[in-house]
Amino acid sequence: MAVKIRLRRMGAKKAPFYRVVVADARSPRDGRFIEEIGTYNPLKDPGEIKIDAEKAQKWLSNGAQPTDTVRALLKKSGCLDK
Repeated sequence: MAVKIRLRRMGAKKAPFYRVVVADARSPRDGRFIEEIGTYNPLKDPGEIKIDAEKAQKWLSNGAQPTDTVRALLKKSGCLDK
């Protein structure tokens, strides 16, 4: 099973709010997920990023692949030690 760390869109039209989730790569963007590990609010200035570093490291060590956007968010929040 290919596992991805990706964004799940929430919020109203023209007012996005995202949850950072761990999900099967085959599930749809806003569909089933395994675990929620954080949130991202791009409407704040600067964007508000809250990610549970322990959970993120656990999933990364288990082989979960972050998407490009989530990889950038993990670097900004300091969860990605590369």
